[in-house]
Formats: sequence, C-alpha cells, structure tokens
Amino acid sequence: MKNDTLDIDHSHPTNKYKNYILRTSLTYLSLILLGIIIGAGGTFTISKTKFLAKNSELTEKSQIEKSQIDESSEQFILSQNNGNFVTDVVNKVGPAVVRIDASRTVTNEIPLVFDDPFFRRFFRSEIPGVPQEKIERGTGSGFILSKDGKILTNAHVVAGTKEVTVTLKDGRTFEGAVLGTDTLTDVAVIQIEANDLPKVQQGNSDDLQVGEWAIAIGNPLGLDNTVTTGIISATRRLSSQVGVRDKRIEFIQTDAAINPGNSGGPLLNSDGQVIGINTAIIQNAQGIGFAIPINKAKRIANELIEHGKVEHPFLGIQMVEITPEIKRKLQESQGLNLTTDQGVLITKVVSDSPAEQAGLKAGDVLQGIGEHLLNNPGEVQKTVEKAKVGETLQLQIERNGNLLNLNIKVGILPD
Repeated sequence: MKNDTLDIDHSHPTNKYKNYILRTSLTYLSLILLGIIIGAGGTFTISKTKFLAKNSELTEKSQIEKSQIDESSEQFILSQNNGNFVTDVVNKVGPAVVRIDASRTVTNEIPLVFDDPFFRRFFRSEIPGVPQEKIERGTGSGFILSKDGKILTNAHVVAGTKEVTVTLKDGRTFEGAVLGTDTLTDVAVIQIEANDLPKVQQGNSDDLQVGEWAIAIGNPLGLDNTVTTGIISATRRLSSQVGVRDKRIEFIQTDAAINPGNSGGPLLNSDGQVIGINTAIIQNAQGIGFAIPINKAKRIANELIEHGKVEHPFLGIQMVEITPEIKRKLQESQGLNLTTDQGVLITKVVSDSPAEQAGLKAGDVLQGIGEHLLNNPGEVQKTVEKAKVGETLQLQIERNGNLLNLNIKVGILPD
C-alpha cells in the first residue's frame, strides 16, 4: 500500500516569523523608495514648469522691450535718413518767409536852447541854423499770407514809410505798398504785385501748450533765412508784464533765439504752421523772446486789408491791481481805506472819455464787467477787447464801501 506524502514545513517557528518581518520590511522600504523617486520626479516637474513659466514671462517681457527699442531705433534711423521735423518745417515754410527793407526820413530838430539870444551871441556860427534830415534804414522779416502777395509783418518794421522793398528766398525783389499798420498790436500788412506765391499755413494759437516746439525763421542782423528752435515757454503774457505798456497784446513767450531783424517773421509749430509773429525781446536777457499770437494778428490783418485801420474799444481808465502794498500806500498818502481785495482800482479817468461820461471816478474799485469778475488789469483789458465799439457794458463798482451798477458805452481808442 502506497503512503500519501504531505509537504510539511519543518522550519522552526522563530525562523518563519523572522522571514515574514524581513519580507514586510523590504516591501515597505521598496514603497518608500518608490515614493521618494516619484516625489522627486514630481518636484522636478513642478520646478521645471515654474522655471519654464518664469522663463516664458521673461522672454515675453524681453521681446516687448526689444520691440520698443527696435521701434525707437527705427524712428531714429528714419529721422536720420529723412532729416528731422525742423528740416521738414524749414523746407515747407522757408520759401514763404521774406526780408523787408524799409527806409524813412528823420528830421533832427534844433534844440530850443540854441534859440536863446545868449547862445547866439557867444557861439554864432557854431550854432546849427536849420533842421537836418537823414535817412534811416532798417531790415525786418515777414511772411506771405496769400498767393496774391499779401504779407504780414510788424508795424514797427514799416513805421514811418509807405513803401518797402521785399525780397523772397528765391532772390526775387518787389516794391511793396503798406496797406495798413496798427501800432497798438504792432501788426502791419504789405502788398506786392505777384501771383502764385508760396504761402504759410495758419495754426491755432489759442490751443498752444507750454513745452511745445517752437521754430523761428527770419533775417536777424541781416543774416537771411536764419532758423532757431526752442519751446513755448509761456502763453498769455500781458504786455504790461513784458514791459510794453503801450500795446494791447497777450504775448507768446519762447526761448527760440530772436534777434533784431527777426521782427515780423513767423513763429512755427512742429507741423510748420504759423502760431505767432516774432516781435520783441528783453534787453540783456537770454532765452526770452515774444511773439504776437497768430489768431489775434490775423484778425487785425483782415481789418487792415478791408479798412486800412483798426478801431479798438476804449473806456478811458488807468488802473492797478489791488495788493496789500497798494492798500497801504493809499492809506498813508490819501487816507483811503480799501476794504476789498477783489477787483481793480481805478487810478485815473481820462477827460471826456466813455468812463467819465458814465460817472466813473478815481478811487472806484471795478469788480466786474457783465458776468466777468475781475482781479487784475489784464482781465479788464481782455474783456474790453472782446467788446464791440458802441456796445453798452454793465460795470459793477465799489465806491466808499457801496456797490453801484453803471452802464458805459464803449468808445473808439483815440489815435
């Protein structure tokens, strides 16, 4: 009889337990190592993703900056290849800028002291006998307004004469007739007999901003077609601030070099449009020049062309701004105690003027015209300039602490 045999584990129980522990430990160790490897791989993957994202962001930023640099470089290269905007402006406007040569006869009067018998007795033949005449010549600038030969310049360039010589950039010379001058705004118009002339393009001087480019073209010191550049340093400078109290202008201030002979030439913007007429400089100052706004000059020019003269509105008062110093001086000198800080003090009323006829008096404080409140003489000047001759204005006056309303009819400024 065959016996069935059973596979029996004859190992000792202790050895069996040790083998179990060993296998389990190896299994856990393998799992831990696998987790570390996977974790390290994941960390590497995340870090790599962040690095790639950061690298992509830096690359994009670099590309944007490079694009901006390339664009600036391209503009610079184009400006170098094609010339800059000043060159473009000069080429565009230069042919319309002219030189104006004017001459006037000046008579030297004999001083009254030489009519004294005492001097005639002792100096005899050394005393001049008759007035002497001499001819003064001057050169200025101008620019062509229209193809038929109307030219805009300064009144002081053509003062004392009715005929001038006009020289174009291409060398042609014409005899010019003075159509009219307005000394109050220093504007004059000349006519030459020619057609199809180059002309300037007018800009808008009311929209000027401080810091804009300014280009001056003219004939300073006899040096034809001289170009200077700068910026608009200020706008609406009152003539009283500039030191020309006999004018009614709100000047454009520029640091573009303006010298004798530039007078009457154009002040241009970066587009080559005329924004003003170069007209004045301050002696012994550098970088300070002034121009008449073209909007004002063109309006005056149109009246000169149509009527040969300009009628300016006129009230007939002299005035000062109310300041603590003015109030103190009035109190000390005249015993006048001003109680207001708002308004303009009237210091003098012109005889037989609209102001005198309306009842204004020296010492009155002009506080408003119509709906416009006033704080300085410049505001009065601007408000009156906008009125029409013959128009009636309502004035708000303070007199001795009392408020008054007076009506005044605008007159014509006497010559």
